[in-house]
Amino acid sequence: MKAFVFPGQGSQYCGMGRDLYERFPEAKALMDQANSILGFSITDIMFNGSEEDLKQTRYTQLAIFLHSYAAATLLGRDGVSMAAGHSLGEYTALCFAGAISFDDAVRLVAKRGELMQNAGQQNPGTMAAIIGMADEALDSLLQEAGACGIVQAANFNSPGQIVISGDIDAVRKAVELAPSKGARMAKELVVSGAFHSPLMKPAEKELAETLDTIAIRDAEIPVCMNVVAKPVTSAPEIRANLISQLTSSVLWSQSVQAMVDAGVTEFVEVGPQKVLQGLIKRISKTAVCAGVDTAEQVAAILGQA
Repeated sequence: MKAFVFPGQGSQYCGMGRDLYERFPEAKALMDQANSILGFSITDIMFNGSEEDLKQTRYTQLAIFLHSYAAATLLGRDGVSMAAGHSLGEYTALCFAGAISFDDAVRLVAKRGELMQNAGQQNPGTMAAIIGMADEALDSLLQEAGACGIVQAANFNSPGQIVISGDIDAVRKAVELAPSKGARMAKELVVSGAFHSPLMKPAEKELAETLDTIAIRDAEIPVCMNVVAKPVTSAPEIRANLISQLTSSVLWSQSVQAMVDAGVTEFVEVGPQKVLQGLIKRISKTAVCAGVDTAEQVAAILGQA
């Protein structure tokens, strides 16, 4: 079985998606449609924007979604049994699986990026990567650092790679304590907010209101969702999981394992960079991983190289 997986924030790069736009009329049409829905040119930021522009959450999420979805649309759904996405990538997966229309997904991703950026300004927080620590030691670390404020596991990316999120003092305390609890490395990340933590609460309510205005259908292929780490097709479940996702941990490691247990042997990362391929190889030694980012890679799969 084959699964398509879609990257989240952090995979952006300058010039992303330009070759898809220039080579494939279908990709150009989709991207032009997104510009029209948004009322500004996200493609201009993708193709010509600086690293600083692309790092702004309200642009980052749209750029990654658009790049990934355009590539996935060109490849089609034939032979794809399941989908999943890391945080923002879950929206791409749901759009690809037919649960959310492209127009609605563009509006939703734009709103989510804006709300998360605003919540980061309203409730300043930060995130940190904790490498090489046993999961069992994590509870003790979070409990101790929690004396300085809110801190929780934001992403279970792969065995031994966890990202924590929360109040600045609490996250920094965890980084300071982590080596004494067996971590090989602990490092604060450059982010604009404490994503996937209770500090995103202001964004959650408004996202739920936006989701109320959007039609969500049952997914045509199962999407293994971040907050439950199991394949989901039901529209009401999809809606509830998307709302919870903003303040809950991304169970990526557990989701990949669930897909492997369901019979997935091949994972194709569709979109910019190779972040998820690296994580998947650490989660499952038997999984076959590939990536499709550029027009050349899409053309090779379509036999147009």
